Parts: sequence; C-alpha cells; structure tokens
Amino acid sequence: MTKSPTANLRNPRSKAPPRSVHIVGTGSYVPQRVLRNADLEKLVDTTDDWIVTRTGIRERRIAAENECTSDMGAQAALRAMEQAGVRGEDIDLIICATLTPDMPFPATACLIQQKIGAKRAAAFDMEAACSGFLYAVEIGQQFITSGTYNTVLVIGAEKLSTITDWEDRSTCVLFGDGAGAAVLRSSGQTHGILTTCMGADGSQSDILLMPAGGARYPASKESVSGRMHYLKMAGKEVFKNAVVAMQTAAEEALRKCNLTIQDIQCVIPHQANIRILEALADRLGAPMDKVYVNLDRYGNVSAASVAIALDEAARAGRFQRGDLILLVVFGSGLTWAAAVIQW
Repeated sequence: MTKSPTANLRNPRSKAPPRSVHIVGTGSYVPQRVLRNADLEKLVDTTDDWIVTRTGIRERRIAAENECTSDMGAQAALRAMEQAGVRGEDIDLIICATLTPDMPFPATACLIQQKIGAKRAAAFDMEAACSGFLYAVEIGQQFITSGTYNTVLVIGAEKLSTITDWEDRSTCVLFGDGAGAAVLRSSGQTHGILTTCMGADGSQSDILLMPAGGARYPASKESVSGRMHYLKMAGKEVFKNAVVAMQTAAEEALRKCNLTIQDIQCVIPHQANIRILEALADRLGAPMDKVYVNLDRYGNVSAASVAIALDEAARAGRFQRGDLILLVVFGSGLTWAAAVIQW
C-alpha cells in the first residue's frame, strides 16, 4: 500500500494543550434618556407600585431616535478594549449577539467593526435572544481554544424600544436599551472561563417572540395593523420556564467544575424580573446579597443584560482576581446558558 505523502506530517495543533480563555476587559454603555415608571403611568394603565412589586424595575434607558444598536455596541466595545489594552487592529473576530440589529443585513458586527477601527477582524452576528451574550462567549472561546484566533470581541447590544409595544402594559414596562462587551484572550494561565453550558427547547418558541418581519410574515399592511412587529410574551409561561432552565444550567455548570454555590463569589443572572432572580437564588441556595442585580435601573436589555451587569459588577469590585463567578441566562427560543469563570 502506498503511503499518503502527508502521512508523516503532524497537525501543528494536535499536541498543543488546550488554551485557557480569559475575559481581559469589559465595557458597557446605556443611553442618556431615562424612562421612569412614572412616565409609563402616562402612557398605559399602570402604576409605579404595580411595576416595582411585580418586576423590580423602577426605570430603564431608551436610545435616541438616531442612536442604533451598532452605535451602542461600539461604545461598549471601545470601553472593553480600553480596559483590556487592545486596539482595533489587535482584534481577530467580532461577535455581536442581538435580536434588534440595525438592519437584517449586513451584520451589526460589521457596522461595529468599522466604528471601532478593527479592519482586520472577521465579524458576524448571532441570535439567541437574552441568552445571546453567553452563547457568543462560548463561540468566541472555541475560536481561541482551537488556535484559530487570539483576540475575540464579544458584544451584546439591543435597541428593544423599537420592537416594544408601548400600548401593551404587560410588556412595555419590562424592556430597555443598552450594550455590553468583553474582550477574550488566552493569557497562558490556568484560570479563566472554566465551563459553559448551553441548551434550547424549540417546542416552546411561541411563548416569547416577534411574529412578523421575517420570512413567515413579511411586512405588510396586515402585519403592521395587527401589531405583529412588536414582541409578544406569555408572561406566566416564561416565568416558569426561566426559573427551571436557569437552575438546571447553573447546576450543570457547577457540577462540571466540581463546585457548589458556596464556592461562588458572585452570581450574575439575566436581568429579567426580580421574582425570577429571587426564585433562582432560592433554588440554588444562594443568598440574594451574592446575586448582582441592576434591573431596577435598566430593565431587561436582552442579550446586553448580563454583559452590562458583568461590567458593572467587575468595576464595582464585587469580585476580585481569582474569585469564582457564575453567569446564567435564559431567553426566547427557548434558550439558556450558564458559565463559571475564575476571574
């Protein structure tokens, strides 16, 4: 049998140990305009007490009319890059997690690439709703672990005010705009992202969705008059599934690292509803003072929520180098994810 001419050649990566991946910089951005519960009382039949009691939200940020998802994503990215000490030309890949892109195409990541001067970076969007940022972190980690890239910029950015039905009091109180970002690199040390768990259940895709605007229901007079271009949510079903899915994901991530919740310094969950966060903390056995909460100021910012919270918690000193943190998310799809990181 004739040997292949490449039989004695080795894959240069085959013997290399897997590279650990670290978050070396974080950044966030929220718009200037603050929409308080008192302002919503003038728009729909609701009250500040009703909103706070049921959601924990007191205010949210709303982007300016000419402020796009890519604008907010670029601002968050630049802040993460500054903290990480990297320039645009250092970035190999940009992943933007969003369900409110500037336009269906080109990718919002490409627009961000131009705005931050990352001319040599590959760029693409990905969509897993509120789980998007952690999904993107796992994708970015794989590119670095494989040796394909060295520096990956991950962004969660949303302008949810554009798909919020401001006549629907059950949903318009929940959402806001903003962006968060993280720079991923391998620094040759053993700590970093220890594990990431992801999951999905497409059989329940109808409990949180925006019906029109895609191939199934393209824009038409009927879709606009039927208010099908706004997000729709079955609140009770979302609540029930969110708690179970995030608990399951968090416990799986901890189990894979041989850790318990007592080992975790800070839990950073998706900022959806204070009742969900309290129920999750109770099921995990975590005191609420271990859970980082900022939804009272920003509401639910979908893919940006956990990214903004991570940046704020890190800058506020909620954890230090070497501490273990747990990130856990849930979103439309249904999707969910959790990650354990040694900072």
